Amino acid sequence: MKKLQNKVAVITGGNSGIGLSTAKLFADQGARVAVTGRNLASLKNAAELIGHGAIGIAADVSDIKSILNSYEEINKQFGKIDILIVNAGVAISSPLAEFSEEQFDQTSNTNFKGAFFSVQRSLTYLNDGASIILTSSSTNEKGFVGYAAYAATKAAVRSLARSFSAELMNRNIRVNVLSPGAIDTPMYGRGGGSKEEVDGIKDYMANYMIPAKRLGTSEEVAEAFLYLASSASKYMIGSELVLDGGVKTL
Repeated sequence: MKKLQNKVAVITGGNSGIGLSTAKLFADQGARVAVTGRNLASLKNAAELIGHGAIGIAADVSDIKSILNSYEEINKQFGKIDILIVNAGVAISSPLAEFSEEQFDQTSNTNFKGAFFSVQRSLTYLNDGASIILTSSSTNEKGFVGYAAYAATKAAVRSLARSFSAELMNRNIRVNVLSPGAIDTPMYGRGGGSKEEVDGIKDYMANYMIPAKRLGTSEEVAEAFLYLASSASKYMIGSELVLDGGVKTL
């Protein structure tokens, strides 16, 4: 039997990378999937790739009204939500001395404010017993040059899961966190570097930073999301699942 049969799943930032792989897996497992993102063209393409009647809804998680509008549209088409994956995020790297207020606001508004209000605004649209998974990062307990703001927002997301779990316990809504490490996604090509530069960064991480000696795949992360979304993890509440190839523990 499919693990998510007839469940309604919403994935923010589901139009590429980890979010898209997760959406595909959830749809294959019987879920009715809605993905949100800011790029209309990529949303349309994502819905086609996911198949199974998936829909793509334009939404900017840094804009509270946009979040609410997306939930209203999803509710009209699919009904109440059983699974919410709060996955939309940005990773802006810059030395501390050069990090601008604009970069800080973009990082915080998307990763922290966006996560907070993606959950808050979903409450009237969630079924009791729903599963919420917040995407953090293994950087939430690490220090990396150039990623101070990013890591701090991901630590904040980890904290939110604990408080949200306490507040939503009376509705049997579980809130957990998935913290990936270095995952081989298109994100690495968005910083403007050449293919050779991007490949060099990946090789360095695999050879010198990750005990597993490779980057993870978006499909591996999707399997972890499936575990947290399904009844297999029903005893996990306010917890964190880390997939980082051993960076955090070795």
